[in-house]
Amino acid sequence: MILTDPLVQRMLLVGLLVGVTAPIVGTYLVQRRMALMGDGIGHVALAGVAAGWLAGSAAGLAERDALAIPGAVIFAIGGAVIVERMRSHGSAADVGMAILFYGGIATGVLLIGAAGGSNANLLGYLFGSISTVSWTDVWLTVALAALIIGVGIGLRRSLFAVTHDQEFARSTGLPVGMLNIVVAILAAVTITVAMRVVGVLLVSALMILPVAIAQLTTHSFNRTMLIAMAVGGAITVAGISITLYYDLQPGALIVVLGVAAYIAVSAMASLRRSRGARR
Repeated sequence: MILTDPLVQRMLLVGLLVGVTAPIVGTYLVQRRMALMGDGIGHVALAGVAAGWLAGSAAGLAERDALAIPGAVIFAIGGAVIVERMRSHGSAADVGMAILFYGGIATGVLLIGAAGGSNANLLGYLFGSISTVSWTDVWLTVALAALIIGVGIGLRRSLFAVTHDQEFARSTGLPVGMLNIVVAILAAVTITVAMRVVGVLLVSALMILPVAIAQLTTHSFNRTMLIAMAVGGAITVAGISITLYYDLQPGALIVVLGVAAYIAVSAMASLRRSRGARR
């Protein structure tokens, strides 16, 4: 049976963890109208991957990409904090993200080439390479996913207050600046977790699409997050399962399934509204 294959088990486990956790942070980003923040941070994470490759090569490690994910985490968190500090001080956040977007991907491409990486290695991080995950990657994903769920759900009341109305949150005594940094760090960690599944070019879609679908069915913040988590897990597992039988790129298929689900739910919501109006 195909489910007894350790590789398939790793793929499905990592995919489920990523699909469930990515929409948690996506819910906060949509609430803050910063849906494209993931793109900028994702490209900085690529530079971190390349830096990890260089460090692994310099240290003479047998697996040059052993430090890729730790490097991505460090760079992504640094980039997220910089963007948040620029935004909080009135600087143009869109300009900052554009600099991260282009500078990150260009630096990553150059450094991966300098570390002796191939185009296949680069494409794996750009579009995902879930078929290469090891048990070490699985346990690292489990640890990071636990962090995202613990903070993202455990602090949801405070984080919602900050993302919804910062002035009100500040008047209630909440540490607004610190909570904004927490959201930025959560976004960075989420991107590095999802990078192996859908790649840095598509990671933002996995964070935002399930939230957009959930918003078509409810106006409650808590229900939006829960539905988005269920949708994210479903489309991720479905996409990976299909690629077990057909030679398709998992990351791209997951995003296409998300887009198709959004179109279908949007059409049903419009039909329901038109029937209600006729009544």
